[in-house]
Amino acid sequence: MRFLKIVFDFYLNASIHVAFAVFAFLKITEIYFNLPFNQDLDYFIFFGTITGYNFVKYAGVARLHHRSLTDSLKVIQVFSLICFLLMCYYACKIKVETLIISIPFNILTILYAVPFLSGLAKNLRQISYLKVIIVAFVWAGFTVLLPLEDAEVSVDVNTIITFSQRFLLVVVLILPFDIRDVKYDAISLQTIPKKIGVNQTKRLGLLLLILSLILEYLFPSSNRLNTPFMLFFFLVIIFLMRSKIEQSKYYSSFWVELLPIIWWLFLLGFLNF
Repeated sequence: MRFLKIVFDFYLNASIHVAFAVFAFLKITEIYFNLPFNQDLDYFIFFGTITGYNFVKYAGVARLHHRSLTDSLKVIQVFSLICFLLMCYYACKIKVETLIISIPFNILTILYAVPFLSGLAKNLRQISYLKVIIVAFVWAGFTVLLPLEDAEVSVDVNTIITFSQRFLLVVVLILPFDIRDVKYDAISLQTIPKKIGVNQTKRLGLLLLILSLILEYLFPSSNRLNTPFMLFFFLVIIFLMRSKIEQSKYYSSFWVELLPIIWWLFLLGFLNF
């Protein structure tokens, strides 16, 4: 059991789970727009997510404590390097135009972690409310705009609807994390729960979910797509409303991030039924 816990914790701490969540959103876009399977792009985004998230999470720690890194963090560093090399490999196999579209999102990811404001002591993550907006924007960009650009699908109303819905959904999925982190975040970091309170944050999340529901039915699709979304929609409501400051270790980091994967599996199940 101890070995399984070590493996599971590595799965979460090395950002493999969040990479699968991003991958699931990517596959959902492919299903909604009937895009062909693109292994190179899918793997580029999957390994890029691991690389980006581990850079954001551990770059500062490694810089400050490089001589006394724990064994687990050293393993994550090596794993991240392997994922970075794989990302570069698949980057060489996708279209140049797709890589160009990804540049703004890559820059935002770097600026999210690297200080460049106020005398190089502040990054985008430390600017009030910008954290949730940047993460949602980057997720929506990589899982909606990149696959559509790569498949040469022109930007139209459906693209805007899907991008907007994806942005709203990611914002909502971040809220349980922000609620959990209220007791850890610095006073200067004014997250949504810190500014308006936990209950108001849940109400805001519910409003954003309703907007995403409206967008779902503005997209021309069949019940075979709408029904899985409704199941996902109600699961998100449940997890959002049950979020609290004192939550279990895996509530947000595993169960909340599992929800996009569940939506994708629902879609596969209904389409193959």
